[in-house]
Amino acid sequence: MAFEELKQRQSVMWGYGSFERLSDTAGEIYDALVAAVPPMAGERWLDVACGTGAISERAARGGADVVGIDLAPGLIETAKRLAAERGLDIDYRVGDAENLDVGDGSFDTISSSFGVMFAPDQARAAGELARVIPPGGRLALLTWTPEGGMGEMFRFSAPYQPPPAEGAGNPLDWGRPEHVEGLLGDAFELSFEQGTSTFRVDSAEDYWQLLAANLGPMKTLLESMDDERRDEYHGAWVEFADSTWGADGCVEQPRGYLITVGTRR
Repeated sequence: MAFEELKQRQSVMWGYGSFERLSDTAGEIYDALVAAVPPMAGERWLDVACGTGAISERAARGGADVVGIDLAPGLIETAKRLAAERGLDIDYRVGDAENLDVGDGSFDTISSSFGVMFAPDQARAAGELARVIPPGGRLALLTWTPEGGMGEMFRFSAPYQPPPAEGAGNPLDWGRPEHVEGLLGDAFELSFEQGTSTFRVDSAEDYWQLLAANLGPMKTLLESMDDERRDEYHGAWVEFADSTWGADGCVEQPRGYLITVGTRR
């Protein structure tokens, strides 16, 4: 599948569900990213692949002038609604992390939380991150680590997913410092911090239902399966989650993440 066709599908899938319900489970991780690059009053802040606005809202509350860009129109509409409900002035736009419609060096800080890592052309996305920040500008990224709980979940689910597009990068590679250095090290002075946030839910079945109802790509995948294949995936996933993260009658998933902070050279 060509990258443009893949991105067109992604733009629909990611907006298919109430993604904010999943985003709400990662509040302490978002707080950690913003603590690493505290917003400054009046600075120009670009949040790439902003989803429903978790980082954009935190930056705006800190006084930054925020633009949030995401490939999925559905996510942008939700982000606009949430910002209006919360009295926040954020400029949300539909756009592509691989082809940002903003000028060179036009932002003081650029962020992405579990977003740009899903761009299929990683080198192109990295180049755009560097292009829109002037020397001395700040970069802040949140990505899932391959060895953490989300990495485990992605690998388990891979056999049930369509084959990846030829040449597309592995999103989890953004969770390896050496890979990020290869993508961004020429343009940025980088530092890294790894952390773990434990997600607790009453049961593996409850976790499955949360994802199946609200994670757009998973919801789309399940609707494309016949009943037998969907039931097989459901049962296998619940068994996997129970055996991997089951603890004291509930599920505790250690979600390992990487914070990348950079200063534009």
